[in-house]
Amino acid sequence: MELSMAQIIIIGITIAVALGGGIYAARSVHSAEGYTLGGRAAGVPLVAGTIAGTCIGGGATVGTAQMAATVGLSAWWFTIGTGLSLILMGLFYARPLRKSALETISQYLVLNYGNPAGRFTTVVSSLGIFFSAVASCLPGIALIAALLHLPLWLAALILTALVAAYGFFGGLKSAGVGGIIKAVILWVSLCLAGIAAWHSISTDSAVAAALPAFPWFSLVGGGVQSALTSVLSVIVGMLCTQSYIQAIFAAATPRTAAVGAFTAALIALPVGLPCALIGMYVHAAHPEVAPMLTLPYYLLQEQPVLLGSIAMGGIILSLIGSIAGLSLGIGTMLTRDVVARVLHVTDGRQMLRLSRLVVLSVILAAAGFAELNEGSQVLFWNYLSMALRGGGIFLPLTFAVFIPHAIEEHWALASMVLSTGTAIAAALLGSPISPLFIGLTVSLLVLIPGWLHQHHHDDNTPMLATE
Repeated sequence: MELSMAQIIIIGITIAVALGGGIYAARSVHSAEGYTLGGRAAGVPLVAGTIAGTCIGGGATVGTAQMAATVGLSAWWFTIGTGLSLILMGLFYARPLRKSALETISQYLVLNYGNPAGRFTTVVSSLGIFFSAVASCLPGIALIAALLHLPLWLAALILTALVAAYGFFGGLKSAGVGGIIKAVILWVSLCLAGIAAWHSISTDSAVAAALPAFPWFSLVGGGVQSALTSVLSVIVGMLCTQSYIQAIFAAATPRTAAVGAFTAALIALPVGLPCALIGMYVHAAHPEVAPMLTLPYYLLQEQPVLLGSIAMGGIILSLIGSIAGLSLGIGTMLTRDVVARVLHVTDGRQMLRLSRLVVLSVILAAAGFAELNEGSQVLFWNYLSMALRGGGIFLPLTFAVFIPHAIEEHWALASMVLSTGTAIAAALLGSPISPLFIGLTVSLLVLIPGWLHQHHHDDNTPMLATE
């Protein structure tokens, strides 16, 4: 794809507006808490912008169009699952999590299950989130390389610089402000582009003939089991991800946290539909286009210059914002729960510098890993990430939120270790059953006896006599 000078300028201005908003917001960040939690004063727009800016990334946009070019409308399940998970977070998880006044998901689990469970959560959750960052780096590197005709290593360096500019200086505030701007750009531009794609599908007989109703226009075209696996994987993975829970911790009040999650759901859930329609259209009309490039091809080759370029800028921003938000989540956990303790860092300014350094290291690692796995499916990494995070962490976290201190520490830790190990083994062995569901089953089989044992112990503990 050859870009005109007008397209390059419009894409550049679109990206610069969002980056400029984030950098401007960074001026007020002078402490480690301000960097990771925005001073715990975030309103609904900032909470929603941070969450939506992170979850609407490579999987929700380029990855959905890529998969839709292969399986059809069922590719939409990824963002449907994203929206449903945020609704559940707003209904059940946001208020108790915010009331804890903590900073990381590991700290929350330490309160219920002790330090070993917290350390295990930090490692496993960080690795799972890392794979999500890789899922956004893959299309980011590919797009920059294709649009500017650059080698992959140079495209990876450019992407790293853009991500650093987006979130490195201001942390959560930059991610939140940039996320708000990005959401507006994507909503308007993708909606218009999706309508155009649907019009072409419904009026062009050749295109319509290449897309039979089943499986292309069915949400269960890949099978009911596949659809359920996809949506449940996303729900479970997102509900125990530091990057999203961190925005909840940053909210000014528990109510703000809940409303922010609902707002983010309304932003994220519909985004996959126009991307899926575009992927389906390009598959039918231009089968020679590589699935990874279906979305940028359509925006830059078949849309008016202004609309297509703004949308393309929004797509690049979606990748940048997702990588930045996920890296911030990993960086916060590693800094607070590991690095600061090892180096005995307690000073606020030193903690701020350390947080920025760890976040930058995560960004570089994700971009490097993505370059080494160039050409792999974007949504594969997203679903692997969800399985790794959710298999061992989701159920212990849920017990901690709804039935605090109901399970003894050794039962909870055994559940985390065994379920995570089983899920990884299932993935490596190519199990026909989703590794996530295998991990959740093992987790439940350990936690239920642990809960019954603790419940029996409490019932048989003699009460102290009162005066």
